Amino acid sequence: GLTQQVPIAIKSRRGKVLAIRWVLAAARKRPGPNMVFKLSSELVDASKGRGAAIRKREEAHRMAAANEALAYLR
Repeated sequence: GLTQQVPIAIKSRRGKVLAIRWVLAAARKRPGPNMVFKLSSELVDASKGRGAAIRKREEAHRMAAANEALAYLR
């Protein structure tokens, strides 16, 4: 069968958990001497609106906007 991704609104707490998870994952992938340096660099980039965590967020929003027509299936 066909699998459809239906966008739904998530709760505030779940959004924060996802944001922290994305920032940590992006920090782990960064090159650098230690995790403290990588995490601080990722947080600075996120506060400036760039970085891998922000790209992940924008990708999720683009996917939801593209599948907005399927929201009636919910």
